[in-house]
Amino acid sequence: MAGRLHGVVAMDGPSGTGKSTVSRRLAKAVGAAYLDTGAMYRAVTLAVLRAGVEPDGPDAEEVAVAAAKTVRSVTDPEAPVVLLDGEDVEAEIRGAAVTRAVSAVSAKPQVRAALVEHQRDIIADNPGIVVEGRDIGSVVTPDAPLKVYLTASEEIRAARREAQDRKAGRTADHATVLADVRRRDELDSTRKTSPLHAAADALVLDTDDLPVDAVLTELLRLVEERGLLR
Repeated sequence: MAGRLHGVVAMDGPSGTGKSTVSRRLAKAVGAAYLDTGAMYRAVTLAVLRAGVEPDGPDAEEVAVAAAKTVRSVTDPEAPVVLLDGEDVEAEIRGAAVTRAVSAVSAKPQVRAALVEHQRDIIADNPGIVVEGRDIGSVVTPDAPLKVYLTASEEIRAARREAQDRKAGRTADHATVLADVRRRDELDSTRKTSPLHAAADALVLDTDDLPVDAVLTELLRLVEERGLLR
């Protein structure tokens, strides 16, 4: 496959669908930038926790919006990094405390407004970019020429998350991870601002029985079919 990506590939879906892995591999394969918007929400959530503010409390939004102004994303798919006020927080934002709190913080309207604006600026600065999140095709970049929504069963997604945690050296208990997957699904899909759902014109891929290589092959086919390689 020759050429580099020109345009936006919007990758949406809940956690545990293989979205991050396949998005990074796709970006690398087509010479594109890569943006993990979920990491940005995790970074502002970390700021809230560090401030000792309750994620569900009235002060969380103010702290998170202030933090959002300092978040920077390195869009290299080989080594994506999220900076919070200049500090590399990539490892810390993947921990259990942030995972438990991120849905509550990211549901706050002003937080989403601040980060969506920032995300659109990053997209505008990159002629070819793969962007992953939960509202990319529906809110952040509704005009993206290719929108993909990855899905998988709760059990499969919990097992994948568990394996990811163990690989990273984090404690992983299946029942706890499964409960967290269900809780986040409920919070993300029912929030008033930018709820998690597939855009009307998104292509839905069920990854239950699809290994990463097979998902990547299908995405590369779609990119080429849409004429996004130049």
